Amino acid sequence: MTISPGAGGETGRSPHGRHLAVHPVQHPDGETSTEPAELTELPEPPEPPEPTETRLLRRLLGDATLRLGTTRTDRLWGWLGPALVTVLAALARFPNLGRPHKLVFDETYYVKQAYTLLRVGYEARWGTDPNPAFEAGDVDTYLSRADYVVHPPVGKWMIALGMEVTGPTSSVGWRLSAAVVGTLSVFMLARIARRLFASTLLGTIAGGLLAVDGEAIVHSRTGLLDAFVMFFALAAFGALLIDREQARRRLAHLVAGRLDSGGALTGWGPGLSIRWWQVVAGVLLGLAIGTKWSGLYFLAVFGLLTVAWDVSARRAVGVRQWLPAGILRDGVPAALTLVPLAAVTYLASWFSWFRSPGAYLRDWAATHPGEGVAWLPESLRSLWKYHGDMWEFHNNLATAHSYAAHPLGWPVQWRPTSFFYETPVPANAACGSDRCSQAITALGNPILWWGATVAIVAVVWWLVRTRDWRAGAALSGIVAGWLPWFAYAHRTIFTFYSIAFLPWMVLTLTYAIGKVLGNASDAPARRRRGVRWVAGYLTLVLVVSAFFYPVWTAQVVPYWFWRLHMWFSTWV
Repeated sequence: MTISPGAGGETGRSPHGRHLAVHPVQHPDGETSTEPAELTELPEPPEPPEPTETRLLRRLLGDATLRLGTTRTDRLWGWLGPALVTVLAALARFPNLGRPHKLVFDETYYVKQAYTLLRVGYEARWGTDPNPAFEAGDVDTYLSRADYVVHPPVGKWMIALGMEVTGPTSSVGWRLSAAVVGTLSVFMLARIARRLFASTLLGTIAGGLLAVDGEAIVHSRTGLLDAFVMFFALAAFGALLIDREQARRRLAHLVAGRLDSGGALTGWGPGLSIRWWQVVAGVLLGLAIGTKWSGLYFLAVFGLLTVAWDVSARRAVGVRQWLPAGILRDGVPAALTLVPLAAVTYLASWFSWFRSPGAYLRDWAATHPGEGVAWLPESLRSLWKYHGDMWEFHNNLATAHSYAAHPLGWPVQWRPTSFFYETPVPANAACGSDRCSQAITALGNPILWWGATVAIVAVVWWLVRTRDWRAGAALSGIVAGWLPWFAYAHRTIFTFYSIAFLPWMVLTLTYAIGKVLGNASDAPARRRRGVRWVAGYLTLVLVVSAFFYPVWTAQVVPYWFWRLHMWFSTWV
């Protein structure tokens, strides 16, 4: 027992940690000793007060986020888990990337347009039926006149980069850039989900789901534009997620410094100065818009999302005027960062159009004096006219197509798009059967997409009930990538556009998976039950992906085998 002197007596601690009151005792021989007068419980000394900044960080970020990456094991698996699912993604995307050696679906536009961008700086016209010659290696049959194209150039420049690596005659080169960004998207999503859910396990699950999904695999093996929209939008989302955490850490530090020095948190609270990850996000969103105009909706939704995060942060630290502070002190600077940077990046993406006199409508202003937006310089007046024509095309496209699909059915893959189908002959030599099929069907893994569709309903309910910011973040890309298409349901649109919001379908599903797994505070039996359900579901997703892989990657299979994959008449 430890003894320490004290006024009017002494106190000590028992072996069990209890405080004992002791008093001096006079013995008959005249000696004095200290013995316990009675066994009494004294209160434990108070814990030292939690530092103000730590308290604010817990309120702003949560304990799970603050614990993330604090152990060596978690840091290791925080990179190793995403790396492993990225390897899985690469194995699903790169083998036989050049199969088939034919221009698939809209590759007939974008691959040839990318090639002429490399050659002459603008998208040139082609003669009648140019594809057989192009596929055979005669790639220079384009004409000297510019073609009227209806999408900005970023995605086509991305395709052109792949063609620069392998040469334009290689079908691998037509799809190389799509395969690279499709694979990198898996790694990004795994890291983003880890940060969003403060869980290395859930991050790895999210990356794994994207790695094996059919739409993601098909778009990674096809030279179309939509995978690039998804890539840039996802990267921008990740940048804003990092910005959210850094801004909240800075806010906690500044507010704690003011409070600890005896100051008051008055007015709108401290400013956060320039936020570089918002700068990065603005450039990335400009690249998304420069691929397809549908990227504009991601700019709008993500801009509102980051303002909502800032408003809630100022409220959480006790700023009295948190709403005007969040809107004016954070929201206005965010708008002045994201929108101008996206606009400048978009405009810069037209660099080859500006420097190419033969580009489509490049000299329109010179030949139409006094028309259009008169106060703009000639080059911008011509570009404005071009954009007006593009808008008219997009808003009024109503050409009948057998694979056109209403957006209501996209999340359940009601009418997937067939990118390619052939019946190879002779059949016996091709597949060992009396009839063969070779198909590329842009069909998402049905178990994954159906599960994610159910998860949307559940996560919306959780968002309304608990106002969990993670639920709103997971749903944000679905709002940006899916809901706007209902305004264009009158025109010809396709299910394969849903690749743009696939990562957020995965995040929504992962959020629900986290709920099924439960928390550390749950009963062990509840946790074990949750693990079994999740493991069974993920195993089923993996098995179904393996089953559909041949019809995602143009493998030659017997016709009866292909029919086994057409579960509904709307899939044929």
